[in-house]
Amino acid sequence: MERVLVTGGAGFIGSHLCERLLGAGAEVICMDNLITGSLRNIEPLFGRDGFLFVKQDVTNFIHVPGRLDTILHFASPASPVDYLAHPIQTLKVGGLGTHKVLGLARDKGARVLMASTSEVYGDPQEHPQRESYWGHVNPIGPRSVYDEAKRYAEALVMAYHRQHGLTTRIVRIFNTYGPRMRGRDGRVVPNFILQALHGEELTVYGDGLQTRSFCYVDDLVDGILATLERGDPEPVNLGNPNEFTMLELARQVLALTGSASRLRHEPLPVDDPRVRRPDITRARELLGWEPHTQLEEGLRRTIAHFRALEATP
Repeated sequence: MERVLVTGGAGFIGSHLCERLLGAGAEVICMDNLITGSLRNIEPLFGRDGFLFVKQDVTNFIHVPGRLDTILHFASPASPVDYLAHPIQTLKVGGLGTHKVLGLARDKGARVLMASTSEVYGDPQEHPQRESYWGHVNPIGPRSVYDEAKRYAEALVMAYHRQHGLTTRIVRIFNTYGPRMRGRDGRVVPNFILQALHGEELTVYGDGLQTRSFCYVDDLVDGILATLERGDPEPVNLGNPNEFTMLELARQVLALTGSASRLRHEPLPVDDPRVRRPDITRARELLGWEPHTQLEEGLRRTIAHFRALEATP
């Protein structure tokens, strides 16, 4: 039985990883300080054989007794609302937290997969973005606390791989959506869905022609586990190469919810990328992975999740 530590395991993606790994027969230690994660995400896992939750901040010393085979490092605020509210904690978890995780991995002889982000590409001047692109990031802008934390974390992971021979993986995650996202966390999918369900105006920033590519969470988890097993130390993009404008996304959400909400345009946030789409050639060739869930189907499942939450007392 493989023994796995998932940092940030009570978060959106982390909780899906914990569930999938448990289902595959692994023993899972879920570590989270619950700043942005939620016990609700992992509540169904409590009481299952092989699952342990530890409330801890990974920027402090991490001790895991016994054997440890794999660490999936997903601890970090990930939405603009969260990392702008917790800028110093975001920088600390990217730097100190990643350092603590790598130190633990070295001590245990464990392999490490680090969750990076498409934000390392900033407001890109290359489109779509390949892993070889170095990015276009404002290092002192409001968003830099997340962008630069992840860029530094990548550098730290590669340094441990080169200096200590650690088995490492880096996944650059593009926009992901699905059940267990937090409502109104600043990310466009839950914002649009909840605004539509409540009959509120949908907030569209700028002209709404900026683009994103949306990957359903189950597809992403497939890609993460494929990277763990078949990847190499170089970063790999994980995301959906199908690109949509914010106006197109808003119209889909309105149609699927049956909402009569109107759109409200507000100024574009500082350093908000105008385009974002992954080149997943490397993932296809190296991992044999690509996403399969169409946006309409993924949105249906996500809307059903939020409807259920709204109906819960």
